[in-house]
Amino acid sequence: MQAELDRIVSEALAVFAQANDSPRLEQDKARFLGKSGSLTELLKSLGKLDPAARKDAGAAINAAKSAIEGALDERRRTLVDDALAARLAQEEIDVSLPGRGRGRGAIHPVTRTQQRVEAIFRSIGFDIADGPEIETDWYNFTALNNPENHPARSMQDTFYIDGRDTEGKRLLLRTHTSPMQVRYARMHRPPIKVIAPGRTYRVDSDATHSPMFNQVEGLWIDEAISFAHLKGVYTDFLQTFFETDQLQVRFRPSFFPFTEPSAEVDMAFGSGPLKGRWLEISGAGQVHPAVIRNFGLDPERYLGFAFGSGLERLTMLRYGVSDLRLFFENDLRFLQQFQR
Repeated sequence: MQAELDRIVSEALAVFAQANDSPRLEQDKARFLGKSGSLTELLKSLGKLDPAARKDAGAAINAAKSAIEGALDERRRTLVDDALAARLAQEEIDVSLPGRGRGRGAIHPVTRTQQRVEAIFRSIGFDIADGPEIETDWYNFTALNNPENHPARSMQDTFYIDGRDTEGKRLLLRTHTSPMQVRYARMHRPPIKVIAPGRTYRVDSDATHSPMFNQVEGLWIDEAISFAHLKGVYTDFLQTFFETDQLQVRFRPSFFPFTEPSAEVDMAFGSGPLKGRWLEISGAGQVHPAVIRNFGLDPERYLGFAFGSGLERLTMLRYGVSDLRLFFENDLRFLQQFQR
C-alpha cells in the first residue's frame, strides 16, 4: 500500500503544479480527496484489513492526505499571489503621464467683503462680535424698540421657529445682526465700539434680495458721540472700502424704531458706469434712548450711533455684479472670476 500512496502523492503534486487557476485546482483536488478520489477509495478499503494492518494502513493514508492537503494549500496561495501581481501590473500607474493637478480654490466674494470690512473697522478700534442666528423676539425686536404691531414682526417678513427658549420667549431666525449689538452692549461698559457681521434671514427673494443674506452692523456708544461722528466714520469707511476719494455721500432723513434721528445713507461714484447715480447703501442714526436703556445704560449719560449695511450690496457694487442670486448658485464660472 505504501507504494500506492507514494504514487498518489507524487501524481497529486504534479497535477496541482499544472493548475493555472483556482477552479481548475479545485477540480484536481476532487481527483484525490473527493468522494470518489483515489485517496478516498483507499480509506474505504481499510474495513477489509485485520485490526493490526488497519492501524498501520490508516496512519500511512493520513500522512499521504496531509501531504496532499499541504501541497494544495501552497498552490492556492501561489495562485492568489500570482493573480494579485497580475492585477497590480495591469493597473500600474504610468508616472510618465502628465499630472491631473488640483483645482485652485478661492475665498467667496461675499466672505472677502466681510474680511475687508472687518479689517477696516478693526484698524480704527472696533471689536468684532458674533452671536446666535436663532434669536428671541426680545433681542430681535423688543430690545430694539420695535412695537408689537411693527410690520417686520409679521409672518410675511420673519422666519419663526416652533418652540420657545428657557424663559418662554418666542424663537426666530434673526432678521438683522442688531441683536448682537444688544448682547454685546449688555456685557461691556462704554466706550463701546463694535461691528457685528453675519448671516440674517427674511422672507424675500428677487434679483436684489435673498431669504438668507449677510449684514454688518456697527455701534459706537460713549458719553460724547454725535451724528457728526457717524458721518465721519461711515464716509471714511466707504472711501476706504471702494479705494477712492471720488465718492459723494449723503444722509437722507428716514425712520427706524431703534434710532432717532435716523437716516438712509446714499453714495454716488465720481467715475465709472455708476457715475452720478445715487445708491442706497445703509441705514443709520443716533441710538434711540429706549434702546440705550435696554442696553442697561443711562440714556441721559450715554449716546451713540448705529448703522447697518448689506455685505452682498457692498460686494455687488465693488465688483459690478447685477444679480445678488449669483452669489448663492455655486456656479464656478461665476466664482472663478474672483480668484486672485
